[in-house]
Amino acid sequence: MEFLVWLKDTSFGVAVRESLWVYPTFEILHLFGIVLVVGAIAMTDLRLIGLSRALPVTLTTRHLLPWVWVGFALAVISGAALFSGFTTDYIVNTAFRIKLFLIGIAGLNAALFHFRVYRGVAAWNENTASPTAARIFAIVSIVLWFSVIAAGRLIAYTGSGKD
Repeated sequence: MEFLVWLKDTSFGVAVRESLWVYPTFEILHLFGIVLVVGAIAMTDLRLIGLSRALPVTLTTRHLLPWVWVGFALAVISGAALFSGFTTDYIVNTAFRIKLFLIGIAGLNAALFHFRVYRGVAAWNENTASPTAARIFAIVSIVLWFSVIAAGRLIAYTGSGKD
């Protein structure tokens, strides 16, 4: 807790809390990062579910995965900046904790998909339905990322941070 108080009291933490422009700037960057992450993942998941088979799975992932990482980096950096201004508020906020937990579970879901199901993509890459396991991972992914967004939005309404 000592570190969190120190971080909150740094000149950067104070600027995030008190400046007219610092918090909104990082909030906008955070939202844009989330859009990139969730948008790219959702498009891949929709392909896996079968709502679009126009592009091969490998082409879809090869094109969209770099945008997931760009968006994730932007969301993490801007999220850390936002956190720095409200450390002691956010750390006890249930919605914030749930959001972080869900992001971890979403990452685990993605890793399991890539290291297990995706290894056999050659058999279902083009013009065929994804296997049931791939569709289940995709549905779980969409639900998890929707939940991450919902939890993130609830942070402002559950006792800490700015609206």
